[in-house]
Order: sequence, then structure tokens, then C-alpha cells
Amino acid sequence: MKLVRYATAGSPPSVGILTDAGVHPAGCADMLALIASGVLPRATGPAVPDYRLLAPVPRPGKIFGSGINYASHKEENPDAVLPDEPGFFAKFPSSVCGPGDPVQLPSRASTVDYEVELAVVIGAPGRDITRDAAMGHVFGYTVINDVSDRGVQFRPNQLVLGKGFDTFCPMGPALVTAGELPDTGGLAVRSYVNGELRQNARVSDMLFDIPALIAHASQNITLEPGDLITTGTPAGCGTFRHPPLWLRPGDTVDVAVEGIGTLSNPVVAGWAESA
Repeated sequence: MKLVRYATAGSPPSVGILTDAGVHPAGCADMLALIASGVLPRATGPAVPDYRLLAPVPRPGKIFGSGINYASHKEENPDAVLPDEPGFFAKFPSSVCGPGDPVQLPSRASTVDYEVELAVVIGAPGRDITRDAAMGHVFGYTVINDVSDRGVQFRPNQLVLGKGFDTFCPMGPALVTAGELPDTGGLAVRSYVNGELRQNARVSDMLFDIPALIAHASQNITLEPGDLITTGTPAGCGTFRHPPLWLRPGDTVDVAVEGIGTLSNPVVAGWAESA
């Protein structure tokens, strides 16, 4: 099942079920409450006209970002040190935006990059989750663009700030329930900038699979319904190209995960042009 959050003119956001015929109301307005219940909804009406998709999980309690989780990092950056265990950084709930929302560059000198990532949405809460039990805590999956300002990120001790600016966590277009994607390993992950393919890999290329990420993240931190764990990004980001290809106003970034969909966001200047 593909779940979405959507809005129509004059109505508050609602949860819907995305089908080939469009978005159908799911009879609830709170995605986090739906995730916590563990009960999948049913369509309660015909397809909704003139809707706008929103981030499927609007304010995750925690967003764990997986760093260096594809072996291809070594191919594009020979200095990369591949980790022996999963590593995480945090993205802030306030950085989340939805399909079609603009990614705002903080300054004219910004060195902002894109990263396509499959994101795991936690359903059942838990702490010290074992690898064998990990998939029982997964509600579903979505797509995230882990937008990053490399100029900030690569300064000493500034990783979280460089990842956490407002609009730096586009999410969507849908939340696909775990039963719909029982085997994520073969899924393709891709990114495009202005239609040009930049990243292209399979989830199976990850250094640490989803059960390993969940087990490691939950060792001393309780995972709660609606928390997200991103699974890393493959080679192809702008920062390691020669010369680097930073995002600029007017660009459009598309990030896609097979079986979930494509998330598209324009890039805009976050400053007044008259300044």
C-alpha cells in the first residue's frame, strides 16, 4: 500500500491511499497516529481532485542519517575510509519538506549537494533491537533527498549543521508499507539534476543492510513510531565531481527509489536578489 499526505484547497492535510486511479481518502488526518496503530487503512471515498502531496511523515521524532554506507564511495573518493560499523548523524524534523517544495540555498556561495536515499520508517517501538527482530519494527519506506551544504558539513564538528538547514530533507512522494516491498535489496536508487542522471545504484550495494542499521541505531536509543533511518547514498554526488557540481537556483532535483516513486524539488535562492 502506498500512503500519502495531501492537501486540497480550503481543507487541512489528510492521509490518503495512492493508487493508479489517484489519491483516495483514508479516513484519518494523522500519519504518525496511523503508523503507531499498525493498522492499515481502507479507502473511504473516490479519488480526490486537485490535491497537493505533502511530506508523508511531517515531523519525525528522530531522523537518523547513515553516513558512508555504499562501497562506491571509495571509487569516487580514494581517501574515503569505509567504516567497520554503521555511523549516524542527525537531521532535524524542521528540515523536512515535501514533494514540489523548494530547496532553499542559504547564500550565493553555497556548496549545496543532493543525495538520494531510501528511508526506513519505524512502526513498532523498541530498544536494543536484535538483527533478527529488526524487520518487525519497520512500518514502511519512503524516499529522502539528504540535501547537504558541504562547505558547512566538512568544517570541524559541523556535520549536523551542514545537514540540518530548513528544507534540507525533502521527503516523499509516498510511504510504501513494508509488505509491499518485502525484498528491498534489488531496488534501484537514482538521482537526476535537470534530467541528467547523477546517481544509479542498487540497495544491495549498501555496506550495512537495513537490519544492521536498525540494530545499531537502537542499541541505546529507543526507536519510536514515525522515526526515520536513512540508508546512505551511493557515488555520484556533486561534491566529488571535477569540478564540483553544486546546486544552483533554477535547478530541479529528482530522487527516485524503485517501487516507491520519484521525489522532485526545485532549487531556489534563499536570499533577496536585490541584496
